[in-house]
Amino acid sequence: MKEPLRELVLQAIQALQDAATLPTDLSLPGFVIERARSREHGDFASNVAMLLARPARTKPRELAEKLVAALPANTLVAKVEIAGPGFINFFLAPGAYHAEVRRILAEREAYGRSASGGGKTVGVEFVSANPTGPLHVGHGRAAAIGDCLSRLLDATGWNVKREFYYNDAGVQIANLAISVQARAHGITPDGSNWPENGYRGDYIAEVARAYLDRESVVADGETVTAAGDVDDLEAIRRFAVAYLRREQDLDLQAFGVAFDTYFLESSLYTDGKVEETVRELIAHGHTYEEGGALWLRTTEFGDDKDRVMRKSDGTYTYFLPDVAYHLSKWQRGYQRAITELGSDHHGSLARVKAGLQALDCGIPKGWPEYVLHQMVTVMKGGEEVKISKRAGSYVTLRDLIDEVGKDATRYFLISRKSDSQLVFDIDLARSQSNDNPVYYIQYAHARVCSVLRQAPEKGYTVDLADGLAQLERLDNEHEQILLTELSKYPELVEAAAANLEPHLVAAWLRELANAFHTYYNSHQFLVEDAALRNARLALVVATRQVLKNGLDLLGLGAPEKM
Repeated sequence: MKEPLRELVLQAIQALQDAATLPTDLSLPGFVIERARSREHGDFASNVAMLLARPARTKPRELAEKLVAALPANTLVAKVEIAGPGFINFFLAPGAYHAEVRRILAEREAYGRSASGGGKTVGVEFVSANPTGPLHVGHGRAAAIGDCLSRLLDATGWNVKREFYYNDAGVQIANLAISVQARAHGITPDGSNWPENGYRGDYIAEVARAYLDRESVVADGETVTAAGDVDDLEAIRRFAVAYLRREQDLDLQAFGVAFDTYFLESSLYTDGKVEETVRELIAHGHTYEEGGALWLRTTEFGDDKDRVMRKSDGTYTYFLPDVAYHLSKWQRGYQRAITELGSDHHGSLARVKAGLQALDCGIPKGWPEYVLHQMVTVMKGGEEVKISKRAGSYVTLRDLIDEVGKDATRYFLISRKSDSQLVFDIDLARSQSNDNPVYYIQYAHARVCSVLRQAPEKGYTVDLADGLAQLERLDNEHEQILLTELSKYPELVEAAAANLEPHLVAAWLRELANAFHTYYNSHQFLVEDAALRNARLALVVATRQVLKNGLDLLGLGAPEKM
């Protein structure tokens, strides 16, 4: 509804320009139409008079009066008031909200979707866990955030590519291999000869047994068969990585998360991408040698100090393959790239961006964008839960799914802004009460479905066409509140996508559910008056549709019975 209001204001400005009340060379930075904070101040408000008062050489309130007088005739606005120093408050006509109900029932699943992304390609990289063990709760938060971001971007017209980056090279993978080899030799973590940096979880024993049994596993379409030779460390490494990649894939499938691309760090070396990146950086004059090491002048691009790319022993520092990897995204046509990471990666972001700028290949500043998430604390029975037997030292994503189910796990992990620490209360997530937000939201959807099942049982036909023709009968306070909440959905989706903040959808769904439950508890829907009954049923069907659309953006189900 903001756009037609904005157009009315722009027409009023044009009228004042034609009358020479306002100059013709105006700029309007900061001009907004925003939702009023309370219903007493109308539905929407604008600061336009205060922005234009100086070029108009008049007081904001006086200009506001002239703007209001110049508004063209319309059916959208019932009345306009001027508040404070010159805010213009708009009170919408009931028909404006009724039109939104018609729009919801006409567009259905498409309601709230837009083409603002223009079909441009955006790569969203998330989870990207090292294949060294089960996914932990932090990976779960990354999965929830990344998947919901992808859904939001898809809903706003972007061509979304979901990507998982496997760090299948380096010290941690070597530690995984020697841990599995130790288990295969019968050595246990409490033994004196257990590897110093070995992984201690029970899952290592599972991998070792599968290797000794010469099992085959499929990861990303490739079948890897265990050799069974306990002295072949490279064979153990290949099998262990494939085994744990498959385990992580199964966890993500249970979480409702899928990817378009799985990218292996090792491919950057085998395909020569790391060396190619080094050559390009040297060719563009942004490197120098000192102390036997190759340095990148990242300070030229905003970093606090220059960074080593290649150490004196000939090995590369970890940020160089990150630069090569993100370069590959650009070369693969990602016009926009978003990387979701844990907040502990914050220190490496500036140097990766600096490395990309130093390549002088057209990558825009600020590319890629980063979304960082904070840690998750898991509580149960009033106490913090820190470990699971299978992982050995942390709570796994599978633990949470087994405890509370996929939907509750996803909702709770997305419910707060990503850069805020999050407390996951297992007891609350399991409860079937109004205090549990995901239960409360899904119950609203189930309640609508229950009403629609009851209608024919009571001899009533659900006549939505008649209901849409009778929407003027929706005139009580609870109906107005519900209508207002429904109308917020399209702009909420745009805002959540633009700001990369899927938690906004989670919070708003709770507000919509609250508006519906309050309405449900205050009024009968299946009344004798056919016109009123059908109007109310049209409203609740629209509510069901928007609840379903919002739940889908979070990857949650919309149950018809609970």
